[in-house]
Amino acid sequence: MTAPPPGKTNSYWFYIAAGTIVLAAMVLIAASLGFVAISPDQALRIIRAKITASPWLIKDLDPTLAVVMFQVRLPRVLCAVAVGGGLAVAGVVFQGILHNPLADPYTLGVSSGAAFGASLALLLGLDSAGNFSVPLFAFAGAGLTLITVVRLSSFNGRMRPDTMILAGVIIGAILAAGISFMKYLADEQVSVLIFWLMGSLASRSWEQVIAAGIAAIAGLILVITCGRDLDVLAAGDRAAAALGVDPDRTRRLLLVAATLIAAICVSVSGIIGFIGLIIPHLMRSLTGPGNRRLALASFLAGGGLLLCADTISRVFLPREVPVGILTALLGGPFFCYIFRTRQGKSWGGEK
Repeated sequence: MTAPPPGKTNSYWFYIAAGTIVLAAMVLIAASLGFVAISPDQALRIIRAKITASPWLIKDLDPTLAVVMFQVRLPRVLCAVAVGGGLAVAGVVFQGILHNPLADPYTLGVSSGAAFGASLALLLGLDSAGNFSVPLFAFAGAGLTLITVVRLSSFNGRMRPDTMILAGVIIGAILAAGISFMKYLADEQVSVLIFWLMGSLASRSWEQVIAAGIAAIAGLILVITCGRDLDVLAAGDRAAAALGVDPDRTRRLLLVAATLIAAICVSVSGIIGFIGLIIPHLMRSLTGPGNRRLALASFLAGGGLLLCADTISRVFLPREVPVGILTALLGGPFFCYIFRTRQGKSWGGEK
C-alpha cells in the first residue's frame, strides 16, 4: 500500500472542499424552495438569526417564514443529507468487506430487515412509546437479517462474499412477503405504512435529524479510523494478520456499524435503495480504492444525491412522489450496468 502522489492528494482535497461548498449551497437552495416563497437571502438570514440567537436579523420578515423554515423545510433537508450520507457510508463498508461493487444495505437485505422491524413497531403502536422504539426494532430486524445472510452464505465455517448478494436477495424476498402481510393487517394505518415503506422524508422532526446525523457522522468517523484495516483486508486474511490486523474482529465491528447506520436511516426515512450502491462506485473513480478517502467523498455525494432527489419530488413534480421510488428508478438501471460489466469481465477472463 503506497501513499498517493502529492498531486493526487491535492486534487482530492480540492474535490472535498468543492463538494462541501456545493452541498452547503444545495441545502440553502432546497430550504428556499417550496409553496411558500423564501429567497436564499431570507433563508440565510433566518438560519443565522436562529443559530446566533439574533432575532433582530429577521424583524422585518413575516414570522411565518421562520416557522416554515425551521419546523418544516430545514429538518427535511438536513434529514435527506444525513440519510443519504449514512447509506453511502454503509455502502462503502459493505463493498469494502465483501470486495463486491454490488453490495449495499439494499441488495444485502439489511434495509428490508430494518424496514420489517420498524414496520412491526409501527403496527404494534410502539412508536408512541418513545423516540427510540422504531430505531431499536429496525436495528434488531437489520441485525437478524445480516446474521441470517452471513450464515446462509457461509460454508464449512467460512463466509463466502460471492454468495452474500444472492442470500440477501432470498432473505429480502421473504421479508417483503412479511411486510406485505403486515400491510394486510394494518387496516386504517396501511396508507401511512405503504408511503413510509416507499421511502419518504416528509414531516421529519429535529429528533429524527439528530438520530440520522449522529449515526451517519459516527459511522463516517469509524470508517475513517478503521480505513487502513479495511484496505488491508483486500489483500486477504493472511496478509492482514501479518500486518497486525485481526480480520474477523474488523469485519464484525464494521458490519455491526454499517448495519446500525442503515437501520437508523431506514427507521427515519423508510426504504431508500441504491444510494449505497451508486455513490461508492462513482466516487471510487475520483478517490481511488482507499476507503478513508472514499468514505468522506461518498458521504458528501450521497447526501447531495438524496437531497436533490427529494427536492425534485417535493418541488418540481406535479404530485409529491416518495423519494425511494426516484432512487430506485435511478439505481435499478445502474445496478444492471454494474452486474453486466462484472459478467462481461468474468466471461472475458475465461480462455
